[in-house]
Amino acid sequence: MGLFDSLGGALGGALKDALGQAEASALPGLVSAVLGKTDLGSLQGIVNKLQEAGLGAQGSGANLPVSADQLRAALGNEQIRQLAQQFGLPIDAAMKLLAEHLPTAVDQASTNGVIDDAAAQAGSLADQAGIGSIKP
Repeated sequence: MGLFDSLGGALGGALKDALGQAEASALPGLVSAVLGKTDLGSLQGIVNKLQEAGLGAQGSGANLPVSADQLRAALGNEQIRQLAQQFGLPIDAAMKLLAEHLPTAVDQASTNGVIDDAAAQAGSLADQAGIGSIKP
């Protein structure tokens, strides 16, 4: 392996880490942007639905994971259909994606168990990224 190969690997790793951090910081806004285009309305809207179903208690620590099946049980068929449509994915894939990223999005958008409207502003980060108006 040459000097440029090892340098490229180090730069590639640093770039990947930086992109991962940027993606993570944009996550609440992106998830909230999708939710804002459904009758759930926002990140707080889906948290409320999950809490009504006995799931997703918010606290000052990391939120507990939620499964795709738990999401299906907590949300109505119309909300599930809307989410899948907004994600541009089949229902199973949309529920899996949401289950994977929702706890992190809520963690990042909340302080002491309260969702910060500025952090979870529906569409703001998506609009800045130029993807707020993308429709499947």
